Amino acid sequence: MSKERPVGTISRGIRCPIIREGDDLSAIVADSVLAAAADPEWGFSLHDRDVVAITESIVARAQGNYATVDDIAADVRAKFGGGTLGVIFPILSRNRFAICLRGIAKGADKVVLMLSYPSDEVGNELVSIDKLDEAGVDPYTDVLSEERFAELFGESRHPFTGMNYVKYYGDLIRDCGTDVEIIFANKPTAILNYTDKVLTCDIHTRERSKRLLKAAGASIVLGMDEILNAPVYRGEDDVTGSGYNERYGLLGSNKSTEDRVKLFPRDAQGLVADIASRLKEATGKKIEVMIYGDGAFKDPQGKIWELADPVVSPFHTPGLKGTPNELKLKYLADNDFADLKGKELKDAIRKSIKTKDADLVGNMASEGTTPRQLTDLIGSLCDLTSGSGDKGTPVVLVQGYFDNYTNE
Repeated sequence: MSKERPVGTISRGIRCPIIREGDDLSAIVADSVLAAAADPEWGFSLHDRDVVAITESIVARAQGNYATVDDIAADVRAKFGGGTLGVIFPILSRNRFAICLRGIAKGADKVVLMLSYPSDEVGNELVSIDKLDEAGVDPYTDVLSEERFAELFGESRHPFTGMNYVKYYGDLIRDCGTDVEIIFANKPTAILNYTDKVLTCDIHTRERSKRLLKAAGASIVLGMDEILNAPVYRGEDDVTGSGYNERYGLLGSNKSTEDRVKLFPRDAQGLVADIASRLKEATGKKIEVMIYGDGAFKDPQGKIWELADPVVSPFHTPGLKGTPNELKLKYLADNDFADLKGKELKDAIRKSIKTKDADLVGNMASEGTTPRQLTDLIGSLCDLTSGSGDKGTPVVLVQGYFDNYTNE
């Protein structure tokens, strides 16, 4: 009889060399995982359906997928033709949006910046909902000027960073030699009272914003996903062009330097397949591989939703498609098998798991399990494991995620 396993899912950060442009990332990731597994002090065995996850930042860095402020400006001016540009629903972030905004501002003569309120799309707060109630302001209908917003609510500072994003974004645009007007509204079409050329910067609601603006008569409507969705060439001698992402454009980008952004990785399905192949050849195990960015979770104190990337995982092996199909053990214990205990209870629950339906949707015994995409769940686990600071573990190994109570 096999020994009963004492642990379930394990998530390990794997240290790697610092990745530079042009590095063979497939070899580095596979070798780093294999070296960690073979380490005499920290070693472990690899198994079928383990998951190796790679943070998107090192993929884009190895690809050299970067663009400058001037690249962004050139693309914005080419697509909108200069003049007055409405820039709506940006998130409040120095890392995620400020450098992009510099490029956008340099590509226009005037920017009408429309901020959503009381918070941005991912939960960064400009003003509390309680203050809106006290002021009698309806964020669904009321459009506020910068002066009126300040009159009602005073100076707005981010609760964590202390940044006054209204002033910061306004000054940033003016420093580019571009006129700016700032308004606060939540209906995309409110911007059309100021200009009919609109860049919508929302992430997960962008298609709705585009649809509403086009239906309302905007002359040019583009999303951040349509800026730098192809290379920008800087003169006749530029044969490679800027970085780009054909699917997501500027979405998912991060600050690299004061004048350059790192874009979301592109064309990396072959990378995950090659890493899986290398690990299969070395271990004989079928290991899943994914690239992940932000996790899809919300901070309960700051009310900030982490997902500023367009998706959690832009590339992954086929075994990571789908959603979990799990039974709720506490439901079985409290209901179906309430009269059992000890070994009888364990055996009954294990039998239920082994004979469960392939699709448990609507089954009360699965109620309360998480019906999210596997890549969103595992990517969130990996994002929390790797962190966003100085841990130095851009690769995460997740083991036992697909196991259940029946596995020995």
